[in-house]
Amino acid sequence: MFGVSKGGVNAYARVGMETGVLAANPHRLIVMLFEGALSAISLASKHMETGNVEEKGKAIGKATNIIMSGLCAALNMEAGGEIATNLYELYHYMARRLLQANIHNDAAILDEVRRLLLEIKEAWDTIGESQNAAESASAPASAADSLAPRKTNQLGA
Repeated sequence: MFGVSKGGVNAYARVGMETGVLAANPHRLIVMLFEGALSAISLASKHMETGNVEEKGKAIGKATNIIMSGLCAALNMEAGGEIATNLYELYHYMARRLLQANIHNDAAILDEVRRLLLEIKEAWDTIGESQNAAESASAPASAADSLAPRKTNQLGA
């Protein structure tokens, strides 16, 4: 009688996510992309263990999309120099590995990509902590700004 519909819970979660995205600074948006990709890979691993091929494929596709359309697309190749180039290559490598994990049903490959993402995310988290400390001390912008995502109009115009 008073049960909560799954659709209602999902709508509430979407509103929370959209609010978080709109309120986030560029650094936080990148962190959210890492978190989303890692979550999708964890979900893919669970579906792989249970033999749910369709949901495994969807989760791997979501992780790949986040990596390529989110993380890779956000790189500022002009300002980022060698670091941006290396990340670009690494993101493409991860996407290829995820495809292989899906085709061969290989959990070890999912773990490999998860570890790579975690390493980059940890470095990104450290940059964020440094930026927060610098902003608190009113210091000039850090070198990490060249790796920050390009600014776009949030309304898509």
